[in-house]
Order: sequence, then C-alpha cells, then structure tokens
Amino acid sequence: MIPRIFSSAIVVGVASINLFTTGLNAESFAVTGATIHTAAGETITNGIVLVRDGKFTAVGPDVSVGDVETIDLSGMHLFPGLINAASVLGLDEISAVRATIDSREVGTYTPEVAAWVSVNPDSELIPVARANGVAYAHLIPGNGVVAGQSAVIQTTGWTIEDMAVKRRGGLVVYWPGMGLNTNPDTKKSLKDQDKERREKLRELNEFFAQAAAYARVKRADGSSLKLVPAWEAMIPFLEGEQPVFVYASDLRQIKAIIEWKNERKLNVVLVGGRDAWKVANELATAGMPVVFDSTYSIFNQSERAYDESYASPQVLNDAGVKVAFAVTGWRDDASQDRNLPYEAAQAMGYGLDPDAALKMITVNAADILGLGDQLGSIEKGKIATFIAVDGDILDIRSNVKRMWIGGEEVSLESRHTRLNEKYKNRPRN
Repeated sequence: MIPRIFSSAIVVGVASINLFTTGLNAESFAVTGATIHTAAGETITNGIVLVRDGKFTAVGPDVSVGDVETIDLSGMHLFPGLINAASVLGLDEISAVRATIDSREVGTYTPEVAAWVSVNPDSELIPVARANGVAYAHLIPGNGVVAGQSAVIQTTGWTIEDMAVKRRGGLVVYWPGMGLNTNPDTKKSLKDQDKERREKLRELNEFFAQAAAYARVKRADGSSLKLVPAWEAMIPFLEGEQPVFVYASDLRQIKAIIEWKNERKLNVVLVGGRDAWKVANELATAGMPVVFDSTYSIFNQSERAYDESYASPQVLNDAGVKVAFAVTGWRDDASQDRNLPYEAAQAMGYGLDPDAALKMITVNAADILGLGDQLGSIEKGKIATFIAVDGDILDIRSNVKRMWIGGEEVSLESRHTRLNEKYKNRPRN
C-alpha cells in the first residue's frame, strides 16, 4: 500500500519540489553526425547537439563545440527521451502477487496519499522500459474515487529521492461509472442502479465542496483553523494550480466531466478516453487534454468499428485536443511500459501524422504534466535527456543503442538483455 503523508506541513512542503538530480555531475560533450528529431521543429540531418551541465546548450547543423568531448553517432537518429503519461512503473512489479503491488491505497477519498514515496528503485521493470527509450513515467495511484497524488519519475536513480522529478504531479480521480446493467440476471434493478450512480456522484461533489469550503475559511482566517491533511492536500487542485487527472472512458462519463470541469473551474486532464473522440470538439473548447490509454482496447460491443481505438488519437488531434499516450494505468501492469512507442505507431498507421505521433510521447506528455519547459524535446535550455536509435523509434524494428538522462549516459542493460546473453552462451553439444 502507498504510505500516507499525515502531516499537512509535510504535504505542502514536498509538493512544490521538482528534483532533477541527474546532470549535477554530468560532463560537457557534443554529439555529432546523427539525424536529430527535435520533436519541436524540423528534423536536422547531420546535426550537432551540445550538452553542458545536464542541459542542451546548442542544437543545429552548424554548432561550435569547442574543446569538449565529441561523440560521433553518424547514421544514428536522436530522439527526446520518451514520457509515459500514465503508468504504475516502479509501483507494481508482478500483477499476480499482491505483495508487489504498491499502487493502491485503502479508502475511497485519500487525496493526501503520495505515489512517489512507494517507488521501488530496484524494480526489474524500470530498466526494461528504459531500454526502449522510456525516460520518464507519470505514476498514477489507484483504487477509490479520489485516489491520491500522482508523481513524475525518471527511470534512473539509486533512491526514490533521486528518481523523483515532480513529487506532486496532480490529483487522481476515478469518475464513477454511469452505465446501467440491463442483463436480466443482474440482482439490482435499473432504478436501484440509477440511485446508486447518483449517490456516488453526489458524494464526489460533496467531497470537493467541503474541501473548497475549508480552503475559503483558511484564506479568510486560518489562524484558528484545525488542520485537516486531506483538505490541505486538496487546496492546490481546487485553485487550479495543479491538474486533476480524471479517469473515464465512457461517453456519458466524459460529458459529465466536461460540465464538472467548467462548473468548478478546475484544471482537468482526461485519462483513458476511449470514447473521447465522440466529443473531440467539446474537449477542445473546454481546453481539456487527453491521456489516451485505449489504443489496444478490445471492445465487446458489436456496433463499434474494429479500428475505432486506433483512429481516435487522429480525430482528437485534428480537433485541436492535446493528446499524450499511456501504455499502462491502474488497470494493468508495468511490464508493458516498454511498448510506449508502438502505441503511437499503431495510431500513425490509421491516419495520425508521424510528427504528431512523436509529440504525443514527448512534447505533449511533458506539457500535460507541467514540465514542458524542461522536458519533451531536444531544444536549447531543456534537460539533456535523449536516445540514440538505429532507425525510427516508431518502427518496431529499430533499437535504442544509447541513452542520456539529465546529461548522463545510463545503462541499457536489463533482465531481458541479461537473459539473452545467458542463453546465447548456453552449453551446446
């Protein structure tokens, strides 16, 4: 279970800290000869990337590198480090073994829960994801309705403090289901189901209303106010300073969330988004980004088109919705994080522009997570996190050959590579 942070002072104190611990000891160097896919502008052939103190200091076809170390990557392709916009990487290890699952907390409304403190730096799945270019992951706590606070980690580091990039990523809310079970064998009548659904929505709204009332009293005169950790944790989200990540897939849920966002004036990001394409224009008007985790969803409704989930990102993008991809969320295990580039590639095969597909696993994800000024592209001034690939990262035949996070090169060794070497060298008769 994710440990709770009971002291409101601690909750507020750590919330504002963003840690980029890599790069502090990084050396200056230049990468030459590669094709640079900046993800922010044009692709640069035979370009040069200059890195100093963990940041990009120059990017272009004609950069003076001075006397720094030069790394020749002729024939390679450089891409920004990939960002998984919803994940349980480092929280869940083996989905079938409860003792290795740390993404879920007991309780229905636990906004004070902090996901970052439960990261396992020794997870075997982190190097596996890193080996395919995933440099950052947005960790989503699960269970309940208000599940707690997400976090952004980098996929390298000795301790959880080393790995934490953004300890408070946003508040995670799981929107109550709004469907009705019409199966004749169900034990609850439609009337009872509707009553239960309305009650869950009422409880959610009441929770936010009470938190808002607490915040108003604190602003007016907080000297005599008894501190409540749960309400303290809610304040930055109620005031729009931090995003609220709301999980929902059904069309009725998404419509209700748009109304809820506008009514409460919250900074809402939709996560899941299976039916989001049906209200793409409404989402664009509301300024609500989508973290899409349904690319490979299999629908059980016969009326749905087979390619609906594949084409959805293009529909959303064309409507002006900012979209990022996610491989896993609270429903799945972290072993699939390595497949992040193929989520984008699958959508690209159904109409999504290649440049837009790359942005959805780099620039867009960084923007949605509030890190767009630091991550997501190979640009001057940003954190020097990038990968060298022997082809297009969106092509499953390509391989990540080298990787830098915060200006420091990191190992691409993983349990997969160790087993590969082990069995390649097995005794043969």
